[in-house]
Amino acid sequence: MKPILEVSDLNKSFGAVTAAADINVTIHENEMVAVIGSNGAGKTTFVNMVTGYLKPTSGRIQFCGKDIAGRAPREISRSGICRSFQVAQLFPEMTILEHMMLAFAALQVGLKNYFYPLHSQAAETRALEVLGDFGIAGHANARVGALAQGVRKLLDIAIAMVSRPQLLLLDEPTSGVAIEEKFALMETVMGGVRQTKAAVMFIEHDMEIVSQYARRVIAFYEGRIIANGPTKEVLAHAQVREFIIGEIQEAAIVASKHD
Repeated sequence: MKPILEVSDLNKSFGAVTAAADINVTIHENEMVAVIGSNGAGKTTFVNMVTGYLKPTSGRIQFCGKDIAGRAPREISRSGICRSFQVAQLFPEMTILEHMMLAFAALQVGLKNYFYPLHSQAAETRALEVLGDFGIAGHANARVGALAQGVRKLLDIAIAMVSRPQLLLLDEPTSGVAIEEKFALMETVMGGVRQTKAAVMFIEHDMEIVSQYARRVIAFYEGRIIANGPTKEVLAHAQVREFIIGEIQEAAIVASKHD
């Protein structure tokens, strides 16, 4: 497979605090890669650097052969990398379809078409197609504030897919979703993404989701990568089981006692 994202010797410091150190990652076309680690391990810092929300202290980030380190999020998005967020960035009073219309309009403005209408039949048709890929076209006219968390998650991902990116980054796609709904949601997400053949890198704490959907796992601990390889091998790695899976399980047990 052809590499599309190549990260070399990436570092990020906040004063005396090192949030990411010596990060080396390659993502190939059509890959499904999970990023795991306990809270504060450096996962989101890494994704934020790749997507332009944080500027690296040092190192290189190349996407399709072009250096994107330190570029603005909008510029990186236009280059072919899009993301969703752990907490969906949505407007409660707007409908799903209105969100999609805004996404399409923003895409056209990015192409220097400043007079692109907010609503057009062509954009609406395409929006409904994307919503259909993610199983939420039936909610097109519903206000976002009235929707379940899982539907809001799917909308956030559908918005990210409007530009048909080559690489989609998902920040904890199943967080806040009921246990009995998490696999159905991931099936819908992966089914929608397969329509475009985009590569996917997703941050996830749920090891069942990771085992089911990732072909490769990158494990972070204290700002560094401690394992990177096939899913079964990484999840069986001694340090991963001690420092990551053990901590995640312990945190889940503590949380359940406070429910």
